[in-house]
Amino acid sequence: MASSMGRGSIRRSGGALFRGVMSGVGDRPGTFCDVPTTFADPTASTPSTPSARNRPSGPSDAPAAPPRRPARAVAGLAAAALLASPLLAGTAYAVPADGKQPKAPAPPAKMSAVGGARLGQPGVQVGQLAAGAPKLPGAAALTARSWIVSDAATGEVLAAKNPHWRLAPASTLKMLFADTVLPKFPKDEKRTVKPADLEGMGAGSSLVGIKENLSYSVHDLWLGVFLRSGNDAVHALSAMNGGTEATVAEMQKRAKELNATDTHVVTPDGYDAPGQVSSAYDLSLFARAGLKNADFREYCSTASAQFPGEPAKGGKRKTFGIQNTNRLLSGDYDIKPYPGIAGVKNGSTTNAGSTFTGVAERGGRKLLVTVMNPQKKEHNEAYREAARLLDWGFKAFGKVEPVGRLVGPKDEEDRAARGKRHSDGGNALDPQMARQSADDSSGVWTTVGIAGGGLVLAGLVALGVLRRRSRAGGE
Repeated sequence: MASSMGRGSIRRSGGALFRGVMSGVGDRPGTFCDVPTTFADPTASTPSTPSARNRPSGPSDAPAAPPRRPARAVAGLAAAALLASPLLAGTAYAVPADGKQPKAPAPPAKMSAVGGARLGQPGVQVGQLAAGAPKLPGAAALTARSWIVSDAATGEVLAAKNPHWRLAPASTLKMLFADTVLPKFPKDEKRTVKPADLEGMGAGSSLVGIKENLSYSVHDLWLGVFLRSGNDAVHALSAMNGGTEATVAEMQKRAKELNATDTHVVTPDGYDAPGQVSSAYDLSLFARAGLKNADFREYCSTASAQFPGEPAKGGKRKTFGIQNTNRLLSGDYDIKPYPGIAGVKNGSTTNAGSTFTGVAERGGRKLLVTVMNPQKKEHNEAYREAARLLDWGFKAFGKVEPVGRLVGPKDEEDRAARGKRHSDGGNALDPQMARQSADDSSGVWTTVGIAGGGLVLAGLVALGVLRRRSRAGGE
């Protein structure tokens, strides 16, 4: 019942309609402080409130409508809170006596060289530009600590900044969760959520509004994961998968299979945890792997849907609307959907700042971009910087020498290395070097019906009111 209802009620942005295959290859923005601020869509339906028994003890962004505050007041509170906030998972900062924000850490002098030697060097890396190619936007326009823009089909990296810097990922880590768990359960399989399923969520986790002792289809749960970044949905699916501990172990194994060597998984939902890190490079690998799966493409491109709520009189189940918090997909009061956007996932926590991975198509060209932790702390800044990178990438496409590539899964890279050794007359090559230099000949992305413009949902571009909800992390 719930599954068919959800599918029938789904709407997607025009650029996010995936009908094809990729072969071979709510988070809510604005969380920047110890009591994170969340900019919510005031026109969206509010999910039903989890029972008090299951609600995290810390502030939550899901159930209650917060008091409205002027945008200027919200920005001031967020900026003030930043002074006492750690900016990187696993790194402690003392607030100086003068009250000024501590200096942000520098990237490591040496990072992983998976995908190419230049990708392991700190700072911006961009290849030689041909005549007519636009210059990369400057540092004032691209403030993220780490970013990468690549050809989604071939894996060629057009430009990057510290792409292997190991940073807190926030809910973009849910892409790896989906890569690991999504293929295991059919859409129409149902789960009656037990109280134990919802235990262990971090205080202030982003929630879609799952209730214990009610039944949800796998399809519903994945909509909750992708649209509302629901940690409750992640935990319900993890329970189906043998529990969070088993799921974390499988995610780490999957990361290794994908050659994502920068990633260490501690929680399945991306909630801040000591030692939990990934990188812009690895997040791009997770997105590229996920986009091969039709169900993954469906969920990450869905702009809004109906979600099951409490049973009503007569036994019929109530529903409520949920909206994707990927603002390049659904839009916001101060940002429009990006033309040709087709997913993927966003995140925001205290330690991670804002993180975002997106994929878009324009003129038959498909680009993948990841942005981690913009230092310009403004509303929707991660999306703005991602859009600038996409704009540049589409204009520079075919006019810039790649600085590296997104490697394929380990088994594909090993096969390519063996093939290269054979073509070289049996001369032995180091497998790691071969993986970094082999052509990703199977990285072909074929899509049909991805529109070039965005079909904006009614009311989404006229949100008008900035809302604020407090939460300790986990988006």
